[in-house]
Amino acid sequence: MAKTIASKSKKASTSVKKATDLKPIQDFIGSRDLPAPVDRLEDVRRRARRFRERFLSGPQILYYKSFDLVRVPYPTKYALLNAFSLPTPFLHIINRLFIIQYKSSNGVKTLLFSPSDVDANAETPFFKRLSQSFGPFQDLGRRIMAPTLNTVEDCLKKVGISPEQVDYISYDHLHTQDLRKWLGANGQPGYFPNAKLLVMREEWNSIQGLLPPQSDWYCPNGSGGISMDRIVLLDSDTELGGGLALIRTPGHTYGNHSLVANTPEGIFVSSENGVSADSYNPLNSRIPGVRKYAKNSGMEVILNGNTLELGLDQYISMVLEKEIAGVSKRNPDFYNVMPSSEMSGFWLFPGTSPTFSFGQLEFGTPVIK
Repeated sequence: MAKTIASKSKKASTSVKKATDLKPIQDFIGSRDLPAPVDRLEDVRRRARRFRERFLSGPQILYYKSFDLVRVPYPTKYALLNAFSLPTPFLHIINRLFIIQYKSSNGVKTLLFSPSDVDANAETPFFKRLSQSFGPFQDLGRRIMAPTLNTVEDCLKKVGISPEQVDYISYDHLHTQDLRKWLGANGQPGYFPNAKLLVMREEWNSIQGLLPPQSDWYCPNGSGGISMDRIVLLDSDTELGGGLALIRTPGHTYGNHSLVANTPEGIFVSSENGVSADSYNPLNSRIPGVRKYAKNSGMEVILNGNTLELGLDQYISMVLEKEIAGVSKRNPDFYNVMPSSEMSGFWLFPGTSPTFSFGQLEFGTPVIK
């Protein structure tokens, strides 16, 4: 029987029409309607390049900062689908929080992208089983294999932004996420009293009734009891305000979207369609097996494939992401795609260091109200 983790509230969700600072983006309408996959890919590529030019000519965000939250062991067979050549079973990914401020038609807004409740998220079935495999040494195993580096609350305090100042939270997809602490549930107030969740309608609908290949990666009851007036369902690519957009990138999940931010260092795109810079230009990768696999297969990108809900769409979405992002000024061998959970080297996992990583980024100065 499918697991249902969404709120059962009868209240209607907030629509984009009511959220007057949100503006639908028209650039990619119909971009995946062509019958042949290769034609869809090239149509998306052309549109992404045109969107990039337009977006770059517009305003930049006011503030952008990423924080490391937690290191998580993740199977190499998923992270670098079919490409990794060593027997190392796991690699590390660093889950990050992004704090972003931007001008909107309703003033300065604050968005938190990927604010993870690390303790609650540990109930996700896959990661809970992994933790339990350490038996009586679970606490020690977690400290070594999955150390918490920061909390969302501490990150905000470091920046000086209060919980009341947060207008929106969003995630590229809802794998592992427990939302109840942030938004409140079952009549209990949330940590962010004014924030709403921005989520694609397809993603929200998907979590209403999960199939077994999906449910292993979603936190049980992670949205249970949340009032629907805290949810903004998006039906299209959406411009949030000056220099910030959410672009639909289905594939990893049905309702996946990517954060697109125009910064002083160009456009940064973030999602978990890929887990490293190597994933978006594998021919320049030094990760064992990745370059050879890409050369032999013709793969332009390497998918993060733990669920593969829409594999061909995920491939096209990753090309869209890198074309919007453009080449990195930090390393011209790679693109400005900053994974929301980025692959990181770890001494227990040989051969899993990325060729290039972005680390933590900061642009601008926070606006404190």
